[in-house]
Amino acid sequence: MNPAVIFLLLLLQVCRASARCFCQVSGELDDCHCDVESIDRFNNELLFPKLKTLLQTDYFRFYKVNLNKPCPFWTSGSHCGLRDCAVKPCAPDEVPEGIRTEAHNKYSAEANSELDKCEKSEALGAVDVSLSDETREALKNWTKHDDEAQRFCLLDDEWCPDSQYVDLLLNPERFTGYKGPEAWKIWTSIYEENCFKPFTVKRPLNPFYSSGRSEARAFYTWLEGQCVEKRAFYRLISGLHASINIHLSARYLLSDEWFEQRWGPNVAEFRSRFDSELTQGEGPKRLRNLYFLFLIELRALVKALPVVKEGSFRLFTGQPQEDRRNKERLLDLLHTARSFPLHFNETSLFAGDEMEAAKLKEDVRLAFRNISRIMDCVECFKCRLWGKLQTQGLGTALKILFSELPSSPSSSSGLTLNRQELVALVNAIGRISTSIKELQNFRGLLAEDT
Repeated sequence: MNPAVIFLLLLLQVCRASARCFCQVSGELDDCHCDVESIDRFNNELLFPKLKTLLQTDYFRFYKVNLNKPCPFWTSGSHCGLRDCAVKPCAPDEVPEGIRTEAHNKYSAEANSELDKCEKSEALGAVDVSLSDETREALKNWTKHDDEAQRFCLLDDEWCPDSQYVDLLLNPERFTGYKGPEAWKIWTSIYEENCFKPFTVKRPLNPFYSSGRSEARAFYTWLEGQCVEKRAFYRLISGLHASINIHLSARYLLSDEWFEQRWGPNVAEFRSRFDSELTQGEGPKRLRNLYFLFLIELRALVKALPVVKEGSFRLFTGQPQEDRRNKERLLDLLHTARSFPLHFNETSLFAGDEMEAAKLKEDVRLAFRNISRIMDCVECFKCRLWGKLQTQGLGTALKILFSELPSSPSSSSGLTLNRQELVALVNAIGRISTSIKELQNFRGLLAEDT
């Protein structure tokens, strides 16, 4: 055979091998009018750099979390004993005083001061507006109930003694060695019990049973037969799973010698999770679901813009100049998000018959809240930290998307966001944005690797 022909065949084989992870990860996404290429350009060139800067600020790097909650679903034998599973909490003096001392759901010292004045006032004009202790407590409970009714996830009690601040920059999400049956059990519980799937339909690549392409075809036939809301729910969870796997592959422990660890991208690990042939065609589908998740969280950022634009909204850390700069950065990020021309249309969800839509919305909300509880069963503390943060961020995004927002910037909004929700939301979209940026890097590495 002609040497030139042989060389051409070998070149084509190499090209096919390097593209297997990204085959079918292009073009228009299902259930929305947007394409992967537009998302790549928008995220990598515009959104990611601004998110990266914002997430390095004090307001967004300190996250309060309770990592000591017991698993509510099964008895956990032990916690991960691997060194890299550990999370280092902050000492009190490491967290800005304004973050440590701010009142619940308040954004500024001025707002807290004004609130105290209002609460201490016994009368307004000639009208006695004082409240009994019983009435005040009832009002607190009503407010808490109304807010909880909007939430798609459970938030840790910020005042719980077990809740501690964590510096996310010092505890990055990366591969810890936590894997095997314990990790599989978490994802199996999420998919099998909370994604509206009957047990008779087998999820592709479930590690607890042997599955082939016939089971995968049956699964996707079942999925396509579901309503758009249930399909979207599964794709969000699958996209979150894909994003986490990208992070673990991109920040992998490459060497551990002489007390020095070297972290970086592991191409073999990435291929094992996303190569089309190694995953029976499942890997590229999961990557496409990552892009769907990006659209959902991006749309939530846009819908939060009227709330953030309010003059009373503050990112309070006790450093006035930095706080003003951070709000300007956040507004710039939200305006950039709004400039994306191909947003997901959330009005396509929970439409139709009002009573059926309300029932479906509540089913989805409760299923997602259940997933947020499963995060307390993760035995690796670092994995638990980032799992809780990202599920809370996605839950906040869903709350924003399906809460009533003002029709104009001048009208009032029924939506409220406390600091924990806002930090989780921005960090969650930051994780998804980073995943898409990492895909660009892995494309180049795969081409070099072949």
